[in-house]
Amino acid sequence: MKSPMKILIYSAKDFEIPFLEKANKNVYQIKYIPERLTSKTAMMALGFDVISIFSADDGTSKTLELLKEFGIKHITLRSAGYDNIHLKTAKKLGIKVANTPDYSPNAIAEHAIALLLALNRKLMISNQQFLNYNFSLSNLIGFDLYNKTVGIIGTGRIGKIIATILVGFGCKVIATDTNEDSCFAKKNNIQYVSLEDLCQKSDVIMLSVPLNSTTNYMINTALIKLMKREVYIINIARGAIVKTLDLIEALKWDRIAAYAADVYEYEHNLFFYNHSNDKPDDSLLQQLIDLPNVLMTPHQAFATTEALTNIAETTFYNIDCWQQNKVSKNELFYN
Repeated sequence: MKSPMKILIYSAKDFEIPFLEKANKNVYQIKYIPERLTSKTAMMALGFDVISIFSADDGTSKTLELLKEFGIKHITLRSAGYDNIHLKTAKKLGIKVANTPDYSPNAIAEHAIALLLALNRKLMISNQQFLNYNFSLSNLIGFDLYNKTVGIIGTGRIGKIIATILVGFGCKVIATDTNEDSCFAKKNNIQYVSLEDLCQKSDVIMLSVPLNSTTNYMINTALIKLMKREVYIINIARGAIVKTLDLIEALKWDRIAAYAADVYEYEHNLFFYNHSNDKPDDSLLQQLIDLPNVLMTPHQAFATTEALTNIAETTFYNIDCWQQNKVSKNELFYN
């Protein structure tokens, strides 16, 4: 009898393992390790056929070459984004790669709205004051979202849901995207504008684009200068969409009003881990933490029961397809 295929799960988190176990249905032999995939931990994949990685794992050319030497033939990502893996190298090495694109755009979109509401209505400050029996409203003034102009940069699956929710709030929604969806825009009374126009007109800016060579450091000093001083920026995309140093300077000098994000430019090896007893030496992160007009969460937007179920099921769907020599609908093809 043929032994079950062996799969190594990198960056395995305690909260996701039960979902992965259920989705596996005892078909494959799984090993879960908390370590991130790097060039130093690639050797842990020796003896396995397939690995699964997360958004913080390192899929650079050097790491992929090592994985090839250790016998890895397939990589499935437990994330929609795949900017952390060098696809051209994977193709050259003959390593198949698939991602998890549709696990729950609603989870991400709803978290974006939660960040906006919490930031605008000063919920974190209010709760801290309340715990100290301070019931003053002096520091808790926000604004109505109704009738405000919200600019959405990126109208993919997540961006569209964000737009729909904001239309429900009575916001005027404008958007920019390299692939405009005119039918969606017409149905929801959304106007596509240039990036520059969006920055000039928006009271709130939502970032919902993938990280690539075009969007890397998209939000920088030059673009911030076009924005209203009262603007709120909400980032649920990737940390490096924003040039953190430029952002901090803008916040310090009141060039923009506030920033909320579920991502951070240098979050690798920080987010998803408890560093309360070994505080990281990261001056940029510390400055963001110290700023009163910043609200950060640790890449938790995807953390819903529905999303984790879909991620686990899609992970094993991708593996099943590879094992059966079928093309997964999530396989990442390369130019």
